[in-house]
Amino acid sequence: MKIFTAEQIRNCDQYTIKNEPISSIQLMERAAEACVEWISENCNHHRNFAIFCGSGNNGGDGFAVARLLYQKGFDIDIFTNSKAKFSPDAQENFKHIKEILGITVREFKDAMNYRFDSRTVIIDALFGTGLSRNLEGEIKELVEFLNLKNNIKISIDLPSGLLADGMSDADAVAFEADYTLSFQFWKKSFLHIETGQFTGKVQILDINLSQDYIEETESDDFVVDDEIVKQIFKVRNEFSHKGTYGKATIAGGSYGKIGAAVLSTRAALRTGAGLTFVLAPKCGYEILQTSDPEAMFIEGGTNYIDRFEIDETSVCGIGPGLGTHKNTSESLLKFLKNYSKPLILDADALNILAENPENLLLIPEKSIITPHPKEFERLFGKADNSFKRTLLAKNKAHELQIYIVLKDHHTQIITPEGKVFYNITGNSGLAKGGSGDILTGIITSLLAQHYSEEQAAVLGVWFHGKAAELASERHSKESMLPTDVIAEFGNVFSELNAKVQKVL
Repeated sequence: MKIFTAEQIRNCDQYTIKNEPISSIQLMERAAEACVEWISENCNHHRNFAIFCGSGNNGGDGFAVARLLYQKGFDIDIFTNSKAKFSPDAQENFKHIKEILGITVREFKDAMNYRFDSRTVIIDALFGTGLSRNLEGEIKELVEFLNLKNNIKISIDLPSGLLADGMSDADAVAFEADYTLSFQFWKKSFLHIETGQFTGKVQILDINLSQDYIEETESDDFVVDDEIVKQIFKVRNEFSHKGTYGKATIAGGSYGKIGAAVLSTRAALRTGAGLTFVLAPKCGYEILQTSDPEAMFIEGGTNYIDRFEIDETSVCGIGPGLGTHKNTSESLLKFLKNYSKPLILDADALNILAENPENLLLIPEKSIITPHPKEFERLFGKADNSFKRTLLAKNKAHELQIYIVLKDHHTQIITPEGKVFYNITGNSGLAKGGSGDILTGIITSLLAQHYSEEQAAVLGVWFHGKAAELASERHSKESMLPTDVIAEFGNVFSELNAKVQKVL
């Protein structure tokens, strides 16, 4: 799914209005109907809605939602500035509201004395994508007041106070939603930690905006959805053999950190590489051969790796549990000076590269690096916020001609061409040591199976998160382990095959 800017979304609305054709008030009604369908299905244990409506089109959405919810039998109280100059569509919907005797219209200031009982849902329709400044005055105080309430809170299209495309000031106030009902598209601000914390769970509602506009309009930003994954995933040929699916080599492990190599190797095996090798120190031999007997062991040292001897026909993932011993560092840098094929670099491999900025020039073009924010900072420097970090990553991916998998709540896959893919699978259960080692194994295995670098990174990150979702359902986010995530790989593949194969 493409991510559009606020301006592109407005243009998409206008294109739809002109070419469907449909009036703007009818499009607003369509959006309101989509919201009410979701709300009535998910809030059927609540009877009362306190709906806060601004003077623009977001307020118009709120007025229309209020009318439709009332028609379904819910109790509605509207809070607005009745003396404001409303947009034409908001004014039209406000007019309809005033004709309904059963809906109470109150001023914003009345909210301070309103009784919010446990069955009251608060709906925010104050500001949408048109906001370009911080909230202030009466509205700021109102949002701060509502944020203190324990009621369920729903934002229409965008939590008021957020900008669609970037960050507000550090001290800016925004509505803290439990759910955000967004029309047709993800907004970039939903996907970054500083702003995404205000959205709660995001629900994308299809309101049938013009597919012609969506297909013809360029964007460098994407959300990894089912359509993208289905286009990437390759169903196995029944007449294939192990040579069809390539060779993967995981290089990692050191004394006390063999577990990382075990996890990465097992993930590579479970993701389908034809042959899997593990290059590790001798101290890990028994552990690796017992834990992952399907992988072939290559000795690279005694207690740490001090020599990298990798088959040229194999795809290599380096870093899990590698350590940063002086001999390991020297051996890795020497290896990279004489190696030109794309590979995957993670964990201590990145820490070794970060010791000297010139080391970054040794990364072969089209390679994939998978840093978490601190590793990224050590490699490329500090950024003031995640938006600027993404911009820095885009610049570095282009400069070095590499792919950067920037691990975060919504991990970003950044290409040398400047495309950014935001992943939305996964959960906080992955916030455990070993989760990144698994991802390295997955991507290495996919690259060995002849997926392109972009495909391997995008599919690998999605796959990793999807398995984590299944693991959390079985074990909980708190209790799930990286090994539990690997145990769900087969279920993810079954789901993928069902998505893409033709069924009678």
